Order: sequence, then structure tokens, then C-alpha cells
Amino acid sequence: MNSSTQSKSLVKEYSPLATAAGIGSMLGSGCIVGLSATIPVWQQGLGLTTSQVGFISGGLTFAIAFGSLFAGKITSLFGLFKSFNWINLFYAIGSMICIFSGNFAALLAGVLVMGVASGADLPISLTVVSHDAPDEKTSAELVSSTQIFWQVGIFISYICSFLLSGVSGVLGARIVFAILFAFSLFTWIWRSVSKKFKRFHEEGLQRQKLLKDDSQEKQEVSIKSVLFGENKNKFLGYFLAILIFYVCWNLLANTWGQFQTYALTNAGASQAQATGLGIVLNIVSLVTTILFASVSGSKYRNKAFFVGAFVQFMAMLSMAVIGSGTGFIMLAVTIGFYNFGNPMAGEAIYKVWTQESFPTEVRATIQGFINGFSRVCCGLFAFITPFLVTPGKIQTSMYGFAGIVLCATFAGIMMMRLQKKNKVVAIEDSIDDNELNTDNV
Repeated sequence: MNSSTQSKSLVKEYSPLATAAGIGSMLGSGCIVGLSATIPVWQQGLGLTTSQVGFISGGLTFAIAFGSLFAGKITSLFGLFKSFNWINLFYAIGSMICIFSGNFAALLAGVLVMGVASGADLPISLTVVSHDAPDEKTSAELVSSTQIFWQVGIFISYICSFLLSGVSGVLGARIVFAILFAFSLFTWIWRSVSKKFKRFHEEGLQRQKLLKDDSQEKQEVSIKSVLFGENKNKFLGYFLAILIFYVCWNLLANTWGQFQTYALTNAGASQAQATGLGIVLNIVSLVTTILFASVSGSKYRNKAFFVGAFVQFMAMLSMAVIGSGTGFIMLAVTIGFYNFGNPMAGEAIYKVWTQESFPTEVRATIQGFINGFSRVCCGLFAFITPFLVTPGKIQTSMYGFAGIVLCATFAGIMMMRLQKKNKVVAIEDSIDDNELNTDNV
């Protein structure tokens, strides 16, 4: 069996684990988009004030940030695999509270529980995938494939909200959260009872033990020892490059994720047109995400990154030059190009970088911190975003958005150079097998 065939076989074997992790990502995007799409219904049905709507929307963002920041603490208290198995039970509890909520306090409580569980699940589940994967190339493909489910979550939320828009009262919103409840309950049971996953975990533990024995790493691995120890130039460089990249990328991703419909309607689209365009635009992202996942472990990964970054930059710059006077169709085209480039130079490659660049023991903590910090930045940025995407301001804002894309691109280039310098190899056929450095993570 040649290396390519063997690699495909391993990816296929471990794909159920990536799927179980990916559904966690789907639930993450589902609660964000699901709440965004149904919050007007909740407001009308429960008689919520504008300030209460703001508390619920902002509360979800900061709850996700909190869960991300404390993901490492959760794994240290309960263990990596127990956390992976049980975290979605709490998501299910939160969504159940939302389903039966009859007032502001109950809805807020349910949203907060869902947010914390969702925020913690992403770094935990990705760490499990990278821990259990038999090699770095397989890990890269599996980790990047989880981003497909994030897009699927957005897509399902848009579809459900569109189909249920005609349902009277809050019943439609309750059905959306009932769907999220069903997926979270299924994921909790699947992760907990799967004998295959248990075998993957045990085999992964054995590989990690052998790697430590071979490298004679007997000292305790901690955040302090990794980022500020003898290899601080390498790991701290990774951390700063990834942090800058993800914050910049997420500012734009969060803007279009939360305010896409708002921007389109302000540009002249009806609610139905904006929702329909949201479905079409998300299909573009979904297709590109699938394509990127297929090359995430190959020598074409970095090339795809530059293509994605260039397309995103040109999309923002084009709208800045053209302006908003052409109406919502031109804005939709711009967002479409952005959605095409986004998956190639966005969260998928960020997930791969965090999992292949740090020791297994601190991956959940580091990724959790980066996720959490980014969410806090996005939550604060969301206070001014509605003003930035209005017809009178969006042309100027696009110049700023183009600048943010450039910052993210430069941070990505810095990351690639650091990986090349430190010989982090997860790319097929990039160098001869004899040149592989087994101490890269």
C-alpha cells in the first residue's frame, strides 16, 4: 500500500471521530445563527424589551468566550475524554431550558448554558481528534473537516428559520432549539457509548506515551513551560501569530455571521430576499470548506491560504471602491466572494495550526484562550457593527475590513515561516520522510 492510499485509509477509519467532534462545531454555529434568526420571534412572543434582547445576544457571545477560556481547566478537572463525552449533555440541558422558557430569565439562563458548553466543546473535541489521530497529516485532514460541520450548522439554522418563519408565536423558535437539543443529545450518547472511540483514545494514549519516552520528556508540561520555557521563541511565536490571525479573521466572520441579514435589508433587500441569499451564500462557503478540507494535509494548503486571503481582500476592496449605491445585489456578490475565500484562509486552517503546533497537554487550554479572547473582541466589536454596515457607512467600513484581512494575512505568513523554520511537517510530500522532525509538537 503506497503512502497516499494508506493516508486515505486512515482518514476514512478515523472519520467517525471527526464527525462526532464536528457535530459539536455544528451545534456551536447552530446556537449562534439559530438565536440570531429567532430573536425577533422570542422578543415578540415573550414581550422582551430591546435591552433584554441585547443581554441575551451579548450573553451568548460572552458565554461562548467563557467556555473557551476555561476549556483547559475543565479537562484538567475531569479529564480530556470525560469532558469530550459529557459536555454536550449540558448543551442539551441549556437548549431544553430555552424550549420551555416563558420569560426573559429562563431564556437567558438556557442560552448561557448552551454558550458555555459550546465554547468549551470546540477546543476539547479538536484536542481529542489530534490526540487520537495516528499521524500529523491525518490529524490535519480530520481537524479541518470539522469546519464543514460548522458551515452545516449555519446552513441548517438558515433553512429551519426560513421554513418556520410563518409559524405563529414562539413555536417556530422553540422548534429550532428542539432540533439543536436532539443533535446535542445524540452527540452526547454517541461519544459516551462508542467502543470505537474508546479504542481510539486508548491507542492515542499509548502513542503519546511512546513519544514522551522516546524524547525523554519527563518534566511536566504546562502553559508556563511551553510559552515561557526553553522553547519560548518557537511556541510563543506560534501563539502570537495564531492569536493575531484568528482575532482579525473572526472580527469579519462574526460581522457577516451576525449582521449579514441586517446589512442586506438595509441595502434594500426584503426579509425573504435576505434570508434566501443567506442560504445561497452559505452554500458557497460549504463547498469551499469541503474543498479545503481535502487539501489541508497536503502541500497545496499554503497555496490555498493565499488564494483565500487574496479573494477576501479583493471582495472588501471592491465594495469600498464601488460603494453601496448599487444596492443589495452588489453587496450579496461581494459577500459571496468573501464566503468563497473565507474557508481557505480562515477557521479551518486556524484549527489545524493550533493542533499541530503545540504539545497535546496544552492544546485545549491554548485554543480555548484564543477562542475566548477572540469572542470577547467580537462581542465588543458587535456594539458598533450595526453602525458600520449601514448604507451611509459601509463604503468606508470596507476599507477598514480590507485592512483587517491584510493583518490576518501577514499573521498567517508569520505562522507559515515559523513552522518552516521549526520543521513542523504535516504536509504530504513536502520533504523526504527521512527529514521529518518527530519533536515538532
